[in-house]
Amino acid sequence: MQIKTLLAALAITVPFSSWALNLPTGKTVPAVNVSSFGEVIAKSDDITYHQWDSASMIGKTRVIQAIAGRSAAKAINKPMIDAIIAADFPKDKYQTTTIVNQNDAIWGTSSFVKSSAEDSKRDFPYSSIVLDKNGAVAKAWDLEPKNSMIAVQGKNGEILWAKDGELTPTEIQHVISLVKNDL
Repeated sequence: MQIKTLLAALAITVPFSSWALNLPTGKTVPAVNVSSFGEVIAKSDDITYHQWDSASMIGKTRVIQAIAGRSAAKAINKPMIDAIIAADFPKDKYQTTTIVNQNDAIWGTSSFVKSSAEDSKRDFPYSSIVLDKNGAVAKAWDLEPKNSMIAVQGKNGEILWAKDGELTPTEIQHVISLVKNDL
């Protein structure tokens, strides 16, 4: 009977637990700087890149999506991104930051990864999109290769929740609730 109680308790709490052990809840992300490419800046049809630093994420509530430079990794958490778009969070208080690890791309596809990041910036101009040519973020945050990581960062910079891999519908709703509560 005790095992059934324990399993029931785990079933309730597991979806709300943080599974990215490298980004513990209540801590800030490990400091990292991306100077090879960096943040994608779009002005009209012109694309430029600016050095990006993880400290620049403080001040707004955000969902951080760190993905391998692979279409399969991008697709893993598309339902999470769709839920963010549908939630239409206020742009003055919320921002999505997508970090694309170009170093974790299928051989020969780096130019496609770069153009996809640029297209995403044009499609979502209020999002922060970082193209990480050398995989500095993946190394600093010890991210899984060929995967997608989602984290919720509070406006003060603390990680509220994080997970490597695909989010369940329950976890997606939890992320949306965390963002709403931190705005």
